[in-house]
Amino acid sequence: MPMPKRDIKDSVFTFLFSDLEYTKQLYLSLHPEDTEIRDEDFKLVTLENILAIGQYNDLGFQVRDKLILLVEAQSTFSPNIPLRMLMYLAKTYNEYIEEHQLSLYREKKVSIPRPELYVIYTGEKETPDILRLSDMYEGSGSADLAVRVLRDGQPGDILSQYVDFCQVANEQVSLYGRTDEALMSTIQICQERGILVPFLDCRKKEVVDIMTRLFSQEKAWEMELAAHAREEREEGRKEGREEGEQMGMANLLKKMLANASILDVSRITGISQEEITRIIGG
Repeated sequence: MPMPKRDIKDSVFTFLFSDLEYTKQLYLSLHPEDTEIRDEDFKLVTLENILAIGQYNDLGFQVRDKLILLVEAQSTFSPNIPLRMLMYLAKTYNEYIEEHQLSLYREKKVSIPRPELYVIYTGEKETPDILRLSDMYEGSGSADLAVRVLRDGQPGDILSQYVDFCQVANEQVSLYGRTDEALMSTIQICQERGILVPFLDCRKKEVVDIMTRLFSQEKAWEMELAAHAREEREEGRKEGREEGEQMGMANLLKKMLANASILDVSRITGISQEEITRIIGG
């Protein structure tokens, strides 16, 4: 069973900002100077499943001459985001060219919307303010791309409310696990604190459905991985091959780390983060 690629927070992220009203609020948190925007200035260009299962940008929209792409990094930060953004941007431009029937082989210059690239990070790890594609390769190169890291917005704006929602969700899952109690407590606390209140009041049923479904997927995935980890250890013991057991465990941990943070892997397997690092040779 592959790991569910979407968790409670970024699924709510996608659901929230697919609503034009909240997309506008997000845009204004990025461009408070642009007070003349109208509904017709917005167009969603979010891509789904363009590279492989589960790999897509969380939100993309065009506002006049701006093309804004965002991804949500949640609590697990990836330095590979600039490369992902490059691939999303290329695909988005390709669709733009096809939609507008633009020719790239004529003498006349083609005009395209200018890109703005962001990652919303709700974790605690220290990160740069800007992530650059050039940081991913050695020496100088002809191509670069910059992604701005957003950790919070202005007090009370939609971005800061979303970050607050993530913090409440993290706290409640830590207290109650992936349970209905954590789910309902998250919604209740957010409503009491004035976090995403109109959204949660109007779309509570959909939010509950999303969170319940994702909790179930994540729990099933964790149970399967935990069982597989036990089987790997038991098989190694039965055969009396300590080295083989270590290799099998290392392979399993590497597969898990491809889809989850080391903190989650540690919690699922019961192996300390330090021991995980040692086993995989890190």
